[in-house]
Amino acid sequence: MTAKSKVVALEHVVIRFSGDSGDGMQLTGNLFSDSTAFAGNDFATFPDYPAEIRPPQGTVAGVSGFQVHFGHKPVHTTGDLCDVLVAMNPASIKANMRWLRPGTIIIFDSDSVTEKALEKAGYADDPTVDGTLADYQVVKAPISELTKEALKDFGMDNKSMLKSKNMFALGIVMYLFNRELDTVYKYFETKFKGKDQVIKANRTVLDAGYHYADTWELFTNTYRVEAADLEKGKYRNITGNTAAAWGLMAASEKSGRPLFLGSYPITPATDILAELTKYKNLNVKAYQAEDEIAGIMSSIGAAYTGCMAVTTTSGPGLSLKSEAMGLAVMTELPLVIIDVQRGGPSTGLPTKMEQSDLMQALYGRNGDAPLVVIAARSSAGCFYTAYEAARIAMEHMTPVIMLSDGSLGNGSEVFRIPKMADLPSITPPLAKADDPNYMPYRRDEKWLRREWAIPGTPGLRHRVGGLEKENGKGNLSTNPENHQIMTELREEKINRVANDIPLQEIYGDKNADLLVVSWGGTFGTVRTAVEGLMEEGKSIAHAHFDYIMPLPRNTEEVLQGHKKIVVCEINRGQFAKYLRMNFPEYKCEQFNKVMGLPFTIGELAFKIIRLWKIRISNKRSC
Repeated sequence: MTAKSKVVALEHVVIRFSGDSGDGMQLTGNLFSDSTAFAGNDFATFPDYPAEIRPPQGTVAGVSGFQVHFGHKPVHTTGDLCDVLVAMNPASIKANMRWLRPGTIIIFDSDSVTEKALEKAGYADDPTVDGTLADYQVVKAPISELTKEALKDFGMDNKSMLKSKNMFALGIVMYLFNRELDTVYKYFETKFKGKDQVIKANRTVLDAGYHYADTWELFTNTYRVEAADLEKGKYRNITGNTAAAWGLMAASEKSGRPLFLGSYPITPATDILAELTKYKNLNVKAYQAEDEIAGIMSSIGAAYTGCMAVTTTSGPGLSLKSEAMGLAVMTELPLVIIDVQRGGPSTGLPTKMEQSDLMQALYGRNGDAPLVVIAARSSAGCFYTAYEAARIAMEHMTPVIMLSDGSLGNGSEVFRIPKMADLPSITPPLAKADDPNYMPYRRDEKWLRREWAIPGTPGLRHRVGGLEKENGKGNLSTNPENHQIMTELREEKINRVANDIPLQEIYGDKNADLLVVSWGGTFGTVRTAVEGLMEEGKSIAHAHFDYIMPLPRNTEEVLQGHKKIVVCEINRGQFAKYLRMNFPEYKCEQFNKVMGLPFTIGELAFKIIRLWKIRISNKRSC
């Protein structure tokens, strides 16, 4: 480090890596996130990329981004505006102007400025010299040329050399934040094992970027974010999809039931399938079916045979699985359906996030077909939500839908790996061999669940299927009174799950003037916004719902005592409508966003502040 640079301590930082889809920004962001994990910081990430495999190069539509928010204190969000932007071309600047705060450091590849590149990005002149970026600290570096210079003795063509320019940019950022390069070196050695030339080339470019930042004194200051005060344990950087896969495997081990996944690839849920295929050694069976219907039907078959059965999908796939979900409800078999939500309707916005599948999860089946619906609140939390979904499914003999979303599934966080002994027990109601009183639809009194009879167990031969069953015996029945009884039993069985889940918590004063309600992946931004307003003395509280069907049994108590209630969600108000259906006396204000992007803390705080400008009546209204 140069003598002119001083190290400035920061509480938290937001960095956004941005470039063409082929510039490797997702990899660059992930590698910096890994170094952040090893540095002991708490963090959250947000990958943001186009749906096209290779969109038009140099255009704003083709910009791919990866945002990292890391800090010395607990980090609940991926950050609003960025402190550092790495921009590999003019389009990257154009696409990210809305995310820049005054004084943002922009690290820009000056070699990318050509007449054609400016035209594609919609610029008449170079934005780094025409005053467009006057409010920011622009650090121009000839990244492309210096990458080629570093690799001139490797015998590579220009195209191959430029594939490594993202490592040059990463080297600059690693220098800026006083990071050791060892974690990145280890990635090269693992990823390119046996390809010594590739490992050496990437190391060379990474080192070149780091030393360029030092030698040319690009920055007046460098920065350091001290390690967070994390609970003692083993940590790793984990995405929500990977966390969900691990949670399923943990539940399989805890329950003693082998894990079967029947699924069809769909963005952004595919990584769960991909992750589980790695663990044949743990007796995981991952089956890639020919379509969504075959995926869930294979899982229902596996559930019948005694497996902990799972199927994964996103919005359009959930639609295709709806008939089979009704079959799982009728047969009362344990099944976990993970829906990693994306923008809709139809194929919609495949790579963007939304919370718009809630009503489909609650009611998207023919007939009265109730099942359990729960939602993950964070990327790391997907582990525990998947585990809980599996526990409820097996212990209550019911399908369970776990709602995640694209920002949680693809985003990553610091994850403390739990010990198996610390996880809740899972005890499926297995039928006993040669039970003389066994009947397929005999229920226990507490939960109204039927027993799980594993095929091949002596004395338990039985049939299940999609036609209505006779109460208890399980024979086919079209008797009107029997159908009434069975429909009510299936509904009451789900209602009783409320006695097996935690009470709903309120963060803040339970009698605060304003109650902010959220669910799913909005937790971090809503909680951070509420905390900030509480520090300003506002009478405000936060209730975040993880359990949706059934709702926690104290939900009405949570809604009582507030002059206003506002429900914040990334859709047009589905959870707000659901609350009104169940508690019509409590009217709710809505704050909705459907832009394929998460909430920002700023827009949430602005909305909440506006509510204070409206007279708060003495009635329970929003």
